[in-house]
Amino acid sequence: MSSINQSGSFRLGRQNVKRLGYGAMQLAGPGVFGPPRDPATCLAVLREAVASGVNHIDTSDFYGPHVTNKLIREALAPYPDDLVIVTKIGARRGADGSWLPAFSAAELTGAVHDNLRHLGRDVLDVVNLRIMFDTHDPAEGSIEAPLTVLAELQRQGLVRHVGLSNVTATQVAEGRRITEIVCVQNHYNLVHRADDALIDALARDGIAYVPFFPLGGFSPLQSATLAAVAERLGATPMQVALAWLLRRAPNILLIPGTASLAHLRENLAAADCSLPEAAIRALDEAAGRRPA
Repeated sequence: MSSINQSGSFRLGRQNVKRLGYGAMQLAGPGVFGPPRDPATCLAVLREAVASGVNHIDTSDFYGPHVTNKLIREALAPYPDDLVIVTKIGARRGADGSWLPAFSAAELTGAVHDNLRHLGRDVLDVVNLRIMFDTHDPAEGSIEAPLTVLAELQRQGLVRHVGLSNVTATQVAEGRRITEIVCVQNHYNLVHRADDALIDALARDGIAYVPFFPLGGFSPLQSATLAAVAERLGATPMQVALAWLLRRAPNILLIPGTASLAHLRENLAAADCSLPEAAIRALDEAAGRRPA
């Protein structure tokens, strides 16, 4: 079993975490709905991730719903002292598996208590408020009302730190006026780079940025270029995509997810994938970016 040997760590809430973490979403059933096909393998993936050095796990009680948190508790409790578990609230699942907003004070409060109960914790390390003005993409609008509820739960001692997900730069600024924001979790990768300026601004202020969908939104040409670069480096496209993100900014924390032990090992090996300048240029050109 190889251990994570990545360059550095970054502050997330109360402690530094290694920059390559683990996302639990894929531990739920198809469409992130219902139980997994192979619960035993899911437990093994979680245990190997932590044994390999991962100390940042991303989850939510609306994965399943209630599936991934219960698996995390079964696999890892009592938890290692250095493990940071980040969860999300602000959404719920419909009976058909749809993703629906859950922004009322009662829904947000209930979600925090559900996460506490299913994870088996007295306090949640970090809770991201997942904004649902648009299900898939950030959309402008005030987040004051739901974030004020979460900040009150933080004052009550149920939540240590607060983050935001699926947000615009304007909403991040609004959120920081309400409470300390320790991380922002948005869609970002080599070709989906709307948050370039936001990432740099957060880095200057010591705030973590957690991208999801490292291969999401690639065109066939971009995917072909990524595959060609990966082949030249003796790596996989996912490893190259993750290595590019690690290189992009020091405040980026990764949470690639999988329910496969082989894919977990592949993802963790991305920490050792070095990208030469020629590879960076080829990737930037495929993404429509001029080389620096």
